[in-house]
Amino acid sequence: MNITGSTRVFFILGDPIAQVRAPELYNHLFTRHGVDAVLVPVQVPPPALEGFVRGAMSARNIDGLWLTIPHKAALLGMLDRCDALGRAAGAVNAARRNADGTLEGALFDGTGFAKALDHFGIPVAGRRVLLVGAGGAGMAIAASLATRGVAELALFDAGPGRAHSVAQRVRAAFAAPVTTAESNDPSGYDLIINATPLGLKDSDPLPFDVNRIDANAAVIDILMTRQATTLLKACAARGITAHPGYEMLVQQIPEYLSFFGFDSLAQELQADSSEVRALLQPR
Repeated sequence: MNITGSTRVFFILGDPIAQVRAPELYNHLFTRHGVDAVLVPVQVPPPALEGFVRGAMSARNIDGLWLTIPHKAALLGMLDRCDALGRAAGAVNAARRNADGTLEGALFDGTGFAKALDHFGIPVAGRRVLLVGAGGAGMAIAASLATRGVAELALFDAGPGRAHSVAQRVRAAFAAPVTTAESNDPSGYDLIINATPLGLKDSDPLPFDVNRIDANAAVIDILMTRQATTLLKACAARGITAHPGYEMLVQQIPEYLSFFGFDSLAQELQADSSEVRALLQPR
């Protein structure tokens, strides 16, 4: 990359940070499409987050932040403005400095997931959906699905009270039929989503019983591993329609770019995302 004194700088903040793929992806896109910008990974421990953000965003050539674990929720309290999905989910994964100096945040995880459903041709309007996992990603997905006319969105999480808290927040924000499931039993649902970390290790149990999935149901496993997860393999063995999480990331990329003012590139990649899909292809 040809970084100069006029290059616009963006940071992606996380702790840890070595696992993120955003810098290699966005920096490739910036270089390939002639955008004078760079995305730099920065490992910021939680106690140092607010001080770092206040200092970094006072620099005139630093235009915004990407956020990853564990900072998506923590940044919310530092914002002057936030989009409706971010407020409902209680988290953001992007923040920009506006012309008036205010800090504005947005959440794209759920939007990316909803657009991935469209890409796969999976309808949710009038359908029953089970979302297993009500952590950060689960909250974002729940908020976006609540705007799509689901007949029922049932949340299940192994953490005591977590699913109930998220269901209350999303229901209040969107007046949607969001409930709490008593178990992770997928029977009777049209779409089942794994938003838990189960599957990152080969020794992990399945997030739900694949044998209980209805034959015409679909499954999305949002884990972005290079190899098919145990859940995806189990669904394939039963002939259940199942998709990995990479498309969720692909569909977020134009949203990020548009949010940070790169509208032309965002429109180009929304029209043809083959370049992004190739970059994210498991190797």
